[in-house]
Amino acid sequence: MKVYLLACVGALIIAVIGGAALVTVQKPADQAFSTTGVRL
Repeated sequence: MKVYLLACVGALIIAVIGGAALVTVQKPADQAFSTTGVRL
Protein backbone atom coordinates (compact mmCIF):
# COMPACT_ATOMS: atom_id res chain seq x y z
CA MET A 1 0.00 0.00 0.00
CA LYS A 2 2.88 2.36 0.72
CA VAL A 3 4.30 1.89 -2.77
CA TYR A 4 0.92 2.67 -4.33
CA LEU A 5 0.60 5.91 -2.36
CA LEU A 6 4.14 6.93 -3.27
CA ALA A 7 3.38 6.27 -6.93
CA CYS A 8 0.24 8.43 -6.74
CA VAL A 9 2.11 11.27 -5.05
CA GLY A 10 4.91 11.01 -7.62
CA ALA A 11 2.45 11.12 -10.51
CA LEU A 12 0.76 14.16 -8.98
CA ILE A 13 4.08 15.97 -8.56
CA ILE A 14 5.10 15.21 -12.16
CA ALA A 15 1.71 16.45 -13.43
CA VAL A 16 1.98 19.71 -11.50
CA ILE A 17 5.52 20.36 -12.74
CA GLY A 18 4.52 19.54 -16.31
CA GLY A 19 1.49 21.84 -16.15
CA ALA A 20 3.58 24.68 -14.78
CA ALA A 21 6.17 24.16 -17.53
CA LEU A 22 3.51 24.26 -20.25
CA VAL A 23 1.96 27.44 -18.90
CA THR A 24 5.30 29.24 -19.00
CA VAL A 25 6.32 27.95 -22.45
CA GLN A 26 3.08 28.43 -24.41
CA LYS A 27 2.21 31.75 -26.06
CA PRO A 28 -1.33 33.03 -26.60
CA ALA A 29 -2.74 32.45 -30.10
CA ASP A 30 -2.72 36.16 -30.98
CA GLN A 31 1.03 36.26 -30.39
CA ALA A 32 1.89 32.87 -31.87
CA PHE A 33 0.06 33.30 -35.19
CA SER A 34 0.48 36.99 -35.92
CA THR A 35 2.81 38.52 -38.44
CA THR A 36 4.11 42.05 -38.80
CA GLY A 37 1.16 43.13 -41.01
CA VAL A 38 -1.60 41.91 -38.68
CA ARG A 39 -3.63 44.35 -36.60
CA LEU A 40 -5.62 42.91 -33.72
